[in-house]
Amino acid sequence: MLNIIIGAMALGLLWAIMTMGVYITYRLLDIADLSVEGTIVTGAAVAAVWISGGGNPFVATFMALLAGLVCGLATALLHTKLRIPPLLAGILTMIALYSVNLRIMGRANIALLNVDTVFTPIEKLGMVQALAAQGINTKNVAILLTGLVFVALVAGFLYWFFGTELGAAIRATGCNQQMARAQGINTNTMILLGLMLSNGLVGMSGALIAQNQAYSDVQMGTGAIVIGLASVIIGEVLFGTRTFARTLCSMALGAVTYRVIIALVLKAGMSANDLKLFTALTVAVCLALPIFKSYLNTLKKSMTGGKGDAAN
Repeated sequence: MLNIIIGAMALGLLWAIMTMGVYITYRLLDIADLSVEGTIVTGAAVAAVWISGGGNPFVATFMALLAGLVCGLATALLHTKLRIPPLLAGILTMIALYSVNLRIMGRANIALLNVDTVFTPIEKLGMVQALAAQGINTKNVAILLTGLVFVALVAGFLYWFFGTELGAAIRATGCNQQMARAQGINTNTMILLGLMLSNGLVGMSGALIAQNQAYSDVQMGTGAIVIGLASVIIGEVLFGTRTFARTLCSMALGAVTYRVIIALVLKAGMSANDLKLFTALTVAVCLALPIFKSYLNTLKKSMTGGKGDAAN
């Protein structure tokens, strides 16, 4: 059971980077960016091709980040320059990336067996190897520790960036575009930067996930946006968003919590075929929590005759 929990937490940290990317578009820019499902595969494909060709895995992860930036740029140009609604722009990019990803890999999937990854240096550490004697999977520990480092670096960068004037302009654009333009902010540029940053993080996450699962597949992005939204909602509901720093931590914890829940549900006997349904229901329930809370408050008032509010 311990290995299952550690493995789920490790995988959750890799998805947490994608969750932060989804948060940027979904919450800060108020855009539903479906290109995520193609971008995560692009990141994985670029990293897989680079590593399988003998390249450095850290450089491969950085190249995946750059590829994600290009994917975000494509979506942003469709929306800002061609005036295509953001939802449709994301769908168009996602569809186009399917063919692009096949071109990058040259086939439907690439295996990453017996090659060094970003997790290899930590996996070779003596203290990590010593855990094997306790029956703990050292690969999961290496992934967990590496994931913590990447998440901390990304969260630290985002905290700094969105505290700058440029980051504040992006946030202002998402809150109220008309007011932002009245303050002299070029909202099209802010949307472009936000989408690029979001997709860059998604591409990096795809590279890390591919190295974890030891392959890149053209279909691996199916349902990624739902997983990202589920992690965002779970993080907000369970851990709060009082400050921006807390929000970033909530995104990471939400992704980890989601993966732990999935691991426990599978351990309990749920069929893997039902995972997508379970995820969709989880997101629906989390999104509906404010409505449920309102119903409960109304029911409470009707039962107490409104005396509870008067007492408060």
